[in-house]
Amino acid sequence: MTLRLCCAWIFILLLPGLSDGGKLLVVPMVGSHWLSMQQVVEKLVERGHEVVVVVPEVTWHMKTTQAYTVKTYPVSHTLEELNNAFHEYVTTHLKDLPFPLNTLAMYNSSVHVFHTFFSQCKDLFSSKETLQYLNQSSFDAILTDPVFMCGATLAKYFSLPFVFFMRGFPCNLHYKAPQCPSPLSYIPRLFTFNSDHMTFFQRVENALVSLLELRYCNGFYDEAVKFSSEVLQRDVSLLDLLNSASVWLLRFDFVFEYVRPVMPNMVFIGGINCAQKKPLSKDFLASPTKNGVHLPATNYYAVLFSFSWRLAYSSFT
Repeated sequence: MTLRLCCAWIFILLLPGLSDGGKLLVVPMVGSHWLSMQQVVEKLVERGHEVVVVVPEVTWHMKTTQAYTVKTYPVSHTLEELNNAFHEYVTTHLKDLPFPLNTLAMYNSSVHVFHTFFSQCKDLFSSKETLQYLNQSSFDAILTDPVFMCGATLAKYFSLPFVFFMRGFPCNLHYKAPQCPSPLSYIPRLFTFNSDHMTFFQRVENALVSLLELRYCNGFYDEAVKFSSEVLQRDVSLLDLLNSASVWLLRFDFVFEYVRPVMPNMVFIGGINCAQKKPLSKDFLASPTKNGVHLPATNYYAVLFSFSWRLAYSSFT
């Protein structure tokens, strides 16, 4: 019953004309993830909701605006350190290493960049002024990108319902946490590059990868889980932080996923990624390429997008 009430309240908050306006706290993930969430935040403001976005002082693409309130907090690292961590992450993913060296390298670089970003969450909870401001603001709900877990921890800390706005999780967590069935017989795991029509040995491979996923993600999110347990003063698990989300707003289309049941509080909003579009610049088209992918020297986001697109394309062909 509590979950149903939370879901109902969140949908009322997000839909136009059904409320007098609520007060929403937004805990975004810095970088390209914010570009899609920003459109939602601005639309919520247009519909009469009061929105506060809490961001670190050192970040990407997070600029002050008059459309909504931005609350910043001090952090312990520099922009150069943030850039270096992300540059290492992208470079590692573009290396042509044999298996299993490629997997180990990508895992280590992912853990490193996660720890760098998650340090911002520790800085948030270290800022007593920011926590006091948030506590006194009497928010109705939290909208957050869950990849770095800070928003979920903050929501539990203030006992607020929260909405996930996301593209996806590693280890199939965006289906496991809401308790969606995900049969190994025809739902291929990430990086196996199998289709939904698998041979017996491919299904064995799929099962082995699934067993490794839990260990992979437990190691990946180990620091976040430990810190959340300290903040909440009780033992919490990774799934504890995720399965309490009232609504999952998924920034991809169901038609691009393998057929599977989803829960009623999971909403596909893939079209939002096409809300703003424009042709590629001449500089980008004239940039060097690697395996047919443009690699502009200063545009790390374009490099990562190109890699992600190639990965997704190879999964579906």
